[in-house]
Amino acid sequence: MPTFRDHFGGAARAYATYRPHYPAALFDWLCSVTAGRERAWDCGTGNGQAAVALASRFADVIATDPSIDQLRNAVGQPSLSYVAMTAEQAALRPASVDLITVAQALHWFDRPQFFGEADRVLRPGGTLAVWSYGLLTIDPSVDRLVGRLYHDVLGPYWPSERAFVDSGYAGIALPYVELARPAIAMEAEWSLAEFGGYLSSWSAVVRFRAQTGDDPLPTFLREVEGAWGAGARRIRWPLVVRAGRKPM
Repeated sequence: MPTFRDHFGGAARAYATYRPHYPAALFDWLCSVTAGRERAWDCGTGNGQAAVALASRFADVIATDPSIDQLRNAVGQPSLSYVAMTAEQAALRPASVDLITVAQALHWFDRPQFFGEADRVLRPGGTLAVWSYGLLTIDPSVDRLVGRLYHDVLGPYWPSERAFVDSGYAGIALPYVELARPAIAMEAEWSLAEFGGYLSSWSAVVRFRAQTGDDPLPTFLREVEGAWGAGARRIRWPLVVRAGRKPM
């Protein structure tokens, strides 16, 4: 099993504050393709964004992440339990979970080991769902500046696993026959300050700061201010959802 590398512990508060929320339509669809509503496991939960949404739909939700800093910034719910553990070794009983979700985290896992654990704890007929979202878009003038930051400035500081996100998890085979993908929009209305807060949660920004002692964001935000204009802007992310159901 690979050694856990915490890419977001240094930005856990920014991650909890500024990461976009997943649309309700995603969780409604997950419920529609999941037979049971007793227990869900949100693996690689981070600060619990997906887990909180699941907690309003399932009787019991277990949300796990090996990052203590992330879990300290997680939002609690009565039916939601946070546990510090890896995806590859889950302290869960066999056939005890109706739904397993992995939100923007599968690329960090040892996938063969995780898929083995998922199959062990998932009930027959249960659903495994993973999703990712890539580089945002706003409008061509802002997107051009974001692309330069993403590729030219931060390119060397992205972990290699980021390539899986950019590809929409292309080439990763799920252990079950996949369900038809829904078309679900992921959007937000943000001010420039909120947008800057989101960028501060990027793992490449965290690594850039740690390795250079400098911060790439103030210069970038000054550049983008003119193209941004006044008030909030609509942000869009390409959301890719993949799910399969364990055979009965």
